[in-house]
Amino acid sequence: MKVSTKGRYALRIMIDLAMHNNGEFIPLKDISARQGITIKYMEQIIPTLSKSGYLKSLRGNGGGYKLSKSPDKYIVGDIIRVMEGNLAPVVCLEDEENTCVRYESCTTVRFWSGLKKVIEEYVDSFTLADFLDGEDYII
Repeated sequence: MKVSTKGRYALRIMIDLAMHNNGEFIPLKDISARQGITIKYMEQIIPTLSKSGYLKSLRGNGGGYKLSKSPDKYIVGDIIRVMEGNLAPVVCLEDEENTCVRYESCTTVRFWSGLKKVIEEYVDSFTLADFLDGEDYII
């Protein structure tokens, strides 16, 4: 599993909004300046986050974006999944039911299943609020 730039930037945008969560809408230009992400690229990410119900938006003067709920209600794994899809390290584990013809005789499926479990448990163990405590996390 490799998280794309969109996935990484989506998390940075969400953390930025959590850090500056004062109840007001935050313009993209402010997020762009702080995060070093172009507005044009953020405009490719924001709609997905908005459609997923993670952000509220307001158009016009004084408009921008803000979180729909408090930072502790956002699980990092969910944000990554919205942008990236399934976090399975191999294709055969992407679906709920494994339909691989070699599944029953596969000698590596337990390894890949274990890796998937570790990845999911790790990304699901963080909320946006965890990034507000001043600790540095590798994203």
